[in-house]
Amino acid sequence: MLPTIARDGDVIIMIDQRKLPVQEVYVRCKSAAHVARAINTMVIRGAPAIGVAAAMGIAIGMRRSTATGTQKFASEFYKICEMMAATRPTAVNLFWAIERMKRSFAAAAEAGEGVDEIKARLDCEAEAIHDEDVASCRAMGAFGAEVVPLDAHILTHCNAGALATAGYGTALGVVRAAVEAGKRVAVFADETRPFLQGARLTAWELMHDGIDTTVITDNMAGALMSQGRVNFVVVGADRIAANGDTANKIGTYGVAVLAREHEIPFYVAAPLSTIDLRTPDGAHIPIEERSAREVTHVAGSQLAPDGARVWNPAFDVTPHAFIAGIITERGILRAPYAESLKRAFQPHVGALV
Repeated sequence: MLPTIARDGDVIIMIDQRKLPVQEVYVRCKSAAHVARAINTMVIRGAPAIGVAAAMGIAIGMRRSTATGTQKFASEFYKICEMMAATRPTAVNLFWAIERMKRSFAAAAEAGEGVDEIKARLDCEAEAIHDEDVASCRAMGAFGAEVVPLDAHILTHCNAGALATAGYGTALGVVRAAVEAGKRVAVFADETRPFLQGARLTAWELMHDGIDTTVITDNMAGALMSQGRVNFVVVGADRIAANGDTANKIGTYGVAVLAREHEIPFYVAAPLSTIDLRTPDGAHIPIEERSAREVTHVAGSQLAPDGARVWNPAFDVTPHAFIAGIITERGILRAPYAESLKRAFQPHVGALV
């Protein structure tokens, strides 16, 4: 399992995903502001990993606080939460993690705990978010492996592996679990323009694990499917609306359309923390737009003419009707998603497969 993010005392250590696959460089974040900047600049990315990083950033930010009075301490806490929330608008895991930290803080305040006790409680909550993410990835991998063909030719888009989580991965967790179950697996990794997470990160992870991997450009997926060389598609998610519409890295919608046309099962793998029941459908998911330079340049080399207008949405939305199943740590959710997604949050319900 690749090391994505860890804590060493009051320092958060994360692999700089912008440098991969050429350099394996680790960034040491010594403040909440540094963690927020790392999220915003995509040193760390992937919805679950962003949530974990935010929780850890809040914890070390408050650990380093010199406030002695509870009122000033609380003011500082909520300012840090606001700073984290402003980093990436689409990944709902970010806001889920911040809300968990807020609930932990409120419970401590209500119990009359002092500043040091609140710091300790926030530390424990951030650690729990990290550990639960790894456990949920393992669980969803096991559920997902059951629907992977025995001789699988899998297409992925973007990176939904260990690097996008606290470890093991969502979509790539399904791939890893299928390999561990003895299935024969070969992966085609879309390069994922414009940030190239598939070519740079997914291929690096899978090759690190010795899994058969072929990188293709995004516009090759249709040709590959038409030749019968893909029989399973699995991707991650940054937000899943209440009706099952799913936001994922730009280009995912096109893959889903192609999979539907070629009758290839298209699965989404994501933890429950990615499901946002407060967002009714995909039309209400906020879509982050990023710098034009990500499109006009690659590794510092200019591709487009000066002055060319650029549209660079980081995500698109796949309609729920295109999705064969949503793989979670509670099992595989099926249509009608408006019902199965709600049921997944009911604690008395067993595994949903």
